Amino acid sequence: MTAAHCTTCPYCGVGCGVAVEKSSDGAVAVSGDVAHPANQGRLCVKGSALGETLDLTGRLLQPQVDGRTVGWDEALDQVALRFSRVIEQYGPQAVAFYASGQLLTEDYYVANKLMKGFIGAANIDTNSRLCMASAVVGYKRAFGGDAVPCCYEDIEQADLVILTGSNTAWAHPVVYQRLVKARRERPQMRVVVIDPRETATCDIADLHLPLRPGSDAALFTGALRWLAQHDGLDNAFLHRHANGVEETLAAVADWAPERVADFCGLPLKDVLAFFNLLKTSRDWVTLYSMGINQSSSGADKCNAIINLHLAGGRIGRPGSGPFSITGQPNAMGGREVGGLANQLAAHMGFSDEDIDRVQRFWQSPGIARQPGLNAVELFQAMAAGQVKAVWIMGTNPAVSLPDADAVRQALKQCPLVVVSEVMAVTDTAELAHIRLPALAWGEKEGSVTNSERCISRQRAFLPPPGEARADWWILSQVAQRMGYGAAFGYRHPSEIFSEHAALSGFENNGTRAFDISLLAPWDRERWLHMTPVQWPVNARHPGGCRRLFGDGRFFHADGKAQLLPVTPRLPQNAVSPRYPLVLNTGRIRDQWHTMTRTGKAARLMRHLSEPFCEMHPQDAAELGIVDNALVRLSSPHGWMLARAQCHPGQRRGSVFAPMHWNGQFTAQGRVDSLIPPVVDAHSGQPESKHAPVRVSLWPTNWQAEIFLRAEVAPPVGIYWSRVAQDGLTHYIMAGQRPVEDWQEWLLRHFPLEGLTLQTAQLAQRGLHVIGWRQGEVQLAFYVRRQAPLLDRPAILGAFAQPPVSGPQRLALLAGRGATGQPAAGATICSCFGVGENRIIAAIQGGCHNAGELGERLQCGTNCGSCLSELKKLIQRHAAQRVA
Repeated sequence: MTAAHCTTCPYCGVGCGVAVEKSSDGAVAVSGDVAHPANQGRLCVKGSALGETLDLTGRLLQPQVDGRTVGWDEALDQVALRFSRVIEQYGPQAVAFYASGQLLTEDYYVANKLMKGFIGAANIDTNSRLCMASAVVGYKRAFGGDAVPCCYEDIEQADLVILTGSNTAWAHPVVYQRLVKARRERPQMRVVVIDPRETATCDIADLHLPLRPGSDAALFTGALRWLAQHDGLDNAFLHRHANGVEETLAAVADWAPERVADFCGLPLKDVLAFFNLLKTSRDWVTLYSMGINQSSSGADKCNAIINLHLAGGRIGRPGSGPFSITGQPNAMGGREVGGLANQLAAHMGFSDEDIDRVQRFWQSPGIARQPGLNAVELFQAMAAGQVKAVWIMGTNPAVSLPDADAVRQALKQCPLVVVSEVMAVTDTAELAHIRLPALAWGEKEGSVTNSERCISRQRAFLPPPGEARADWWILSQVAQRMGYGAAFGYRHPSEIFSEHAALSGFENNGTRAFDISLLAPWDRERWLHMTPVQWPVNARHPGGCRRLFGDGRFFHADGKAQLLPVTPRLPQNAVSPRYPLVLNTGRIRDQWHTMTRTGKAARLMRHLSEPFCEMHPQDAAELGIVDNALVRLSSPHGWMLARAQCHPGQRRGSVFAPMHWNGQFTAQGRVDSLIPPVVDAHSGQPESKHAPVRVSLWPTNWQAEIFLRAEVAPPVGIYWSRVAQDGLTHYIMAGQRPVEDWQEWLLRHFPLEGLTLQTAQLAQRGLHVIGWRQGEVQLAFYVRRQAPLLDRPAILGAFAQPPVSGPQRLALLAGRGATGQPAAGATICSCFGVGENRIIAAIQGGCHNAGELGERLQCGTNCGSCLSELKKLIQRHAAQRVA
């Protein structure tokens, strides 16, 4: 092994440090960086599997123009020429960039500079609009700047941790495990989870408040009133350091506990228990994420949380603060460089003073003078023919934006779509006129900023594959060809970072929160060896700053914080007799965004292998839906297919579906096709947690699974989901039309020539087929009336080590392991591939807790994301053992 390369994980906003070691044969070993302050050596299962996503299968490795593979000069010339023609004919407002929290800060900076400073329009927005735009508005209104006041240590030092709108155990697992460890070491700590669903995060909760979807602001507003009436406010802090106190307290006057309980759909005793915990706990941290931000009143929900912290004086000190945890690795970096359409660079806005300052710094010929189109508006303007050219970088809006079918249609009719991507085929890239191959994680150099304002380096440890290039280089080359060469002559990302750092301090004088000017003089060598540091990094804070506002000074002109009166309201999208259920969308444990990277790792597909819809059992029963049935979810905007999961922890009247699946992994599983394009009026962030839908049984005539060595597309006209497997193609399938001759159907859709087929005809239209060639398994196919129950690990094992005896071959034909070998069951622990049946057997064999299971099977000993499921299995099967 060579010396470890220290880099940063490309997934969520926790910003974990990663140590990468390469062996002489090219193998890559990934582990947590014990020296990184964010994770201290921990990694979640996604981070642990990074080494399994580095192959070049499916990569875009050469530029393409109108379907032709071309060289870089032609591709760059065409991008510059076509954008320039649109600008010349229709003006700069007719073009747009749509960027991503997957970009590095240096890439983001160049994109923002080109669009706002030189093209002269502010039509650059980012998928971070879908993630944390409401949090930005909340912080700016309260503090005068987009400044997260907390650090991860505060979570560990708090007496009370409030988790709201966040399934932290699955979405930010390393933060959650830091909390679990702190709770174990400080048992007096209390944890409250506020979420309509019972999630894995509730495993640690002293109090779970399953409130009515969208009612969060009422809970925090009522808490402020209750504290005001029970001597729970820090009046000295408010007097010295805050404005808007009287107006805000007047606005909460009508929110008595009884009204809060009724509005939120919670027992009064639980509401009062929460309020009392606030009163009796010295320090609190509130962790909030998408469940708060993704709302038509998301910004007000954020300010309701911040109001509570300001009024209680729980800010600016260890163990306290309102802490927005971001969804993407560089959402914060995008905020710093002005990646949102309503910002200029370095946390500046569109005041005349800021516009003049940035223009002078950039020596810009024609800077944007007003905010541009945010993400949802941008694609609506495209559909209306107003935006005629768009450059999409490192994101997949045809899957991830609300009203995704309308987004797809807008892209189809747009005269020019340019996509910078690492993958050759995505739902969005399929619609592009020009595709530009970008570097992926492990190949590119730059910096990112995590949820606690910590700037870290992403380092390259792999050579650029094919013709792939860094995003900053691609953008700079296009800028030069558009005539802006003098301002875009960058030779290395360190030069971009230095310019970015210098702008952060330019005419700042302590008036702007973001200031890393002390890093501006760094040369390339020092930048290359940068260690993690939290901003601000300036003359006042030369070593960075762990937490903000300890001196009680904020970034409004008078130095005070601002409390904001909030009027709680439920989401605009009301249910109706036609659409009687509320759809909540979100992440699952082992996948990331639209699966471009995580979908390549076989072990990350084993926990949850296809789109699902989680429902309360009573709601399902009333609709004639049973567990594991296929269902159709419909809204006025679109529809999807998913596998039903009946879960008593789901609130009645609500359903949950994951956001990850796309057209490369399933037939009709894009959940955002159901989401209406309703946004927060202040932040532009979509209401992704509250879409009225109906759910109905999708009746099937047959259901099947197929495993085969060949790479082949699925049949059309059926339900299918692709499950990543090492060296194999694996589809889960179902159809509504009967198939008269299954062997003929298989021959028509799959390459079976030359195979010896071993078949077993079953009752109820069942058929199992194993295809052999020279003693090796080439195909395994199982079809039944209902979903076949299979031992997938045993089937996969037969492809690697073919069965030789008669009983072994018969077991494979039956879809199970050899006689005497119990099926592993559904994967619970992805880190070590431990199945449910093995865990149950260990419980029945005497394992009484998760620690004992870990000692015997290793499950739960790495990222810890499966611990909640382990504990539920222990409770269920230990009770059966006693019975």
